[in-house]
Amino acid sequence: MCARCGTRAEGAPPTWTCSLENGVRQYFCDTCSRENLRSIEGRLDSAWW
Repeated sequence: MCARCGTRAEGAPPTWTCSLENGVRQYFCDTCSRENLRSIEGRLDSAWW
């Protein structure tokens, strides 16, 4: 499930973005990843997006 919007992956394992924040892995769907690409590349925690 996407940690940002709650979208659930169906079928084969998705190619989503994985982020390790405070020791916890969080996965973000393709849409959320694209919308927040600059923040992800800047290594900002998802709480800052």
